[in-house]
Amino acid sequence: MADTAGDRESERIAKVKETVDLDAVLRDAREHMEKSLDSLHRELGAIRTGRANPALLDRLMVAYYGTPTPLNAIAGVSSPDPRQLLISPYDKSSIPDIEKAIQKSDLGLTPGNDGQVIRITIPPLTEERRKEFVKLVHGRAEDTRVAVRNVRRDHMELLRRKEKDGALSSDELAGALAAVQKITDTFVARIDDIAQRKEAEILEV
Repeated sequence: MADTAGDRESERIAKVKETVDLDAVLRDAREHMEKSLDSLHRELGAIRTGRANPALLDRLMVAYYGTPTPLNAIAGVSSPDPRQLLISPYDKSSIPDIEKAIQKSDLGLTPGNDGQVIRITIPPLTEERRKEFVKLVHGRAEDTRVAVRNVRRDHMELLRRKEKDGALSSDELAGALAAVQKITDTFVARIDDIAQRKEAEILEV
């Protein structure tokens, strides 16, 4: 049976009554971008500088009783001075396993122990290694910028679909798109700042 004018008008009114929670959309965009920044922090923390930083060992996995286990689950890691890391295993029998994991990693570190704790002296970086690490930082930062811009794209596409469906006015759409762009700009600036600070740490002699 053909639609009546009344049915079509009811459908139009129903569409107009649909609402978009713009605050929720913007909050979701921020949350996704924040996750990308958290990932960047973890990745940069694993890049060595000339200073001792416990975060350097955050990703280290140890074969503890044959099971791959994060180092920070079986030991405390501290930095008693700018050139040394101190690893205090909760189970002293794990010391050989921890040392082996450090030696097999790509960190370029040499551990030593006194039967109670493991000490690692952080050697100064060569000029060549500094350049390699700075390049790595730039690459990680750019990957994070791309991830943040992908979040922007996805949320802008969502908003445009809502406007097309009649759930947003053109003015509301323009305001929402501007808000998403502003959030994106803020996160890109934060990425730049994080990368610049990490680069400065690497280049510090």
